[in-house]
Amino acid sequence: MLGFDRECYITLQSEHIAARREEIGGKLYLEMGGKLFDDYHASRVLPGFTPDNKIDMLARMREELEIIVVINAKDLVRKKVRADLGISYEEDVLRLVDVFRERGFLVEHVVLTRMSEDNSVALDFERRLERLGLKVARHRTIAGYPTDTQAVVSETGFGANDYVQTTRDLIVVTAPGPGSGKLATCLSQIYHDYQHGIPAGYAKFETFPIWNLPLDHPVNLAYEAATADLDDVNMIDPFHLVAYGTQATSYNRDVEVFPLLSVLLRQMSGDCAYQSPTDMGVNMVGRCISDDDVCREAARQEIIRRYYHALVEERRADLEPDVSERIALLMSKLSLRTTDRAPVSPAIELAQQTGAPASAIELSDGTIITGKTSALLGCSAAMLLNALKQLAGIDPEIQLLAPESIEPIQRLKTEHLGSRNPRLHTDEVLIALSVSATTDEFARRALEQLRALRGTQVHTTTILGSVDETIFRNLGIHVTSEPHYQRKGLYQKR
Repeated sequence: MLGFDRECYITLQSEHIAARREEIGGKLYLEMGGKLFDDYHASRVLPGFTPDNKIDMLARMREELEIIVVINAKDLVRKKVRADLGISYEEDVLRLVDVFRERGFLVEHVVLTRMSEDNSVALDFERRLERLGLKVARHRTIAGYPTDTQAVVSETGFGANDYVQTTRDLIVVTAPGPGSGKLATCLSQIYHDYQHGIPAGYAKFETFPIWNLPLDHPVNLAYEAATADLDDVNMIDPFHLVAYGTQATSYNRDVEVFPLLSVLLRQMSGDCAYQSPTDMGVNMVGRCISDDDVCREAARQEIIRRYYHALVEERRADLEPDVSERIALLMSKLSLRTTDRAPVSPAIELAQQTGAPASAIELSDGTIITGKTSALLGCSAAMLLNALKQLAGIDPEIQLLAPESIEPIQRLKTEHLGSRNPRLHTDEVLIALSVSATTDEFARRALEQLRALRGTQVHTTTILGSVDETIFRNLGIHVTSEPHYQRKGLYQKR
C-alpha cells in the first residue's frame, strides 16, 4: 500500500524551491539534509517515496544548478561506511559524482571539512580527487563553532576556509552522510561571496523531521531512531513558537546553529529574513502524504528494524548498549515490541523447535515462509529457496537443488577452500540454482521470482555474515537479526 504521492511531491517541491530563489534574489545555497540520492530511509517510512525522488525533483532545475559534495576529513580516517550500501564514504563521494554527472548535473567541487595538515588519509584522498579532475577545497575546524559567532564570522573563522568559486546561482550542497559539514560549508560560502560583492542566501531541504507533523508522529520518531548514534533529538522549534505562536517540529542541531546563521546574514547583508530554523526549510514532504495510517505503520516497522540493527552493531563491536537503549525508549513511546515485526516470532519459534539457527521472511502479500538449518543448507539459504518456490507456485516438497548437486560444492568448500561450515550460503545457492535453471524448469521458474523479493522483510536468529548481508541488500530485502552468533567464540569471522 502507498502512503505518499510521488508526483505531487516532485511538482510541489520544485515550485517551492523556485519561489525561495526568487525571495533570496542572489545565489542560493541549498543544504540537502539526508540522502540526495538513494534515500532508502525515506522510501521505507513513506511508501511511495522512491529512493531517487529528490534527484528527479532537482532535474527540473538541472540547467540552473550545480552540486558541491562535502565530506568530513575525520570520517576518512574513521573509514566510515554507508550502512545501506556497504561502501565507504570515500567511495560514495566518487559514486555520487558519477551518478550526478550521468544525470546531467554540473559537479566540479568537493569540500574536505574538518581538514588538518597531519591527516594523511585525507591528503591522499585529496590527491586522488585532483587526479580525477575534481577541484578540492579545504575547510578547517573553527574554534568556537557554532556558538562563538564573532570568532566564526571573521577572517580567522570562515575567512580562513578555501573559497569555492561557483558558476551558477543555485548551489546544492550534499554529502555521503550526516555530520559532514554541509551547513558550515554553505555559511562559509556565503561569507566569501559577500566578501566578493556577491549577494547570497541559504535554505535547507531536510526531509526529516517533517516540520508540519507532530513531534511524536511515528515518521518523526523513526528519524530519531535512524540518527540515535548521533545524539540527534527532535524538538519543538522554540524560535518559531516565539515568533509565530505555533508549534513546528525541528531538531537540536538546527536549533543550536540558528543564532549563527542569523548573525552571519545580518553581518553580511544587514538583514535575516528567517525568524526560526523552520523558516529556513523548504521541505514539502509533509504535504504529500496521501495515507497517514500507512506511513505511521511503515515508520513503526522502521523503528523496530533500527533497534535490531543497533543491537547487532553493539554485539559486533562489543559496545555499550547506548544506541539500542535510545531506540528502545522510542519504541516504548509507541508501545512497540520486537514481535510486532511479522517474521520475528516465526523465526524464533522455529529455532527453538529445531535447536539450530532459523529464519523467516514476510512476502509482500503477508505470507510467512521459514527456513531451518540442515546438513546441506544454512537457514537463510533454505528460506530463500522456500520463498522462491512459494512465489513461483512450486510444490514445497519439490527439491530445487538435489543433494547430489550440493555435495560437490560442500567438498570444495571444506577440502580445498578451508571453510569450517559446509552448508551452502545464499550466494552459493543462487549460483547453483542458476546452473540448474539451464536444464530444470522448476529452477528457472524460481529464479524468475527474484525481483518479487524486493521490499520483503526477513528475520534471522543469528547475526548474518557479510556475504549473506550483501546478497539480501542487493535483492532489496530488509533484514534484521537477533544479536547472537551461530558459533560461540571470541573471534567471529565477518
